[in-house]
Amino acid sequence: MFAILIASAATANTPDEFASPNFGVGVIVTNLAKSVDFYTHVIGMTKIKDFTVTKEKATELGLSNKFELEVTVLKLEDSDRANEWKLMSFGTKPNHPKQAYIHDDTGMQYITINVKHLNTFIERIKRANINFLNGSESTSLGNGTYFVLIQDPDGNFIEIIGPK
Repeated sequence: MFAILIASAATANTPDEFASPNFGVGVIVTNLAKSVDFYTHVIGMTKIKDFTVTKEKATELGLSNKFELEVTVLKLEDSDRANEWKLMSFGTKPNHPKQAYIHDDTGMQYITINVKHLNTFIERIKRANINFLNGSESTSLGNGTYFVLIQDPDGNFIEIIGPK
């Protein structure tokens, strides 16, 4: 029965249902300044804007029952075609251990960023003293494409894929 509902839902959706093909991902971080620094200086994202959601509005929306939201929006490029990476912090520690592998927890575990030249990213990662989790600076995927796996300050996995 569940499979039938999924199949029906999949065929009912049409591309004109969405106002935009983009989506935003909200990421709760331990230290907002440290994470913004990582994503702008190591990954190379662009800071687009900051905004606040009051405690009352966050409660009304069902996002929080006691916290105001301070949100920093980042994108890979400052354009309407780029997805939003929305960082926010509540100054609290996570309730789960930092993951060593993507199978250590459920839910969103990693993002993939495809790049034009991987060497630029490798150099920034090395300058920031971030560990390469794939065992070396890059791993060949064949056809001139290479793979890098790192974690952000809160342990979210980031795959960076592209030619050297």
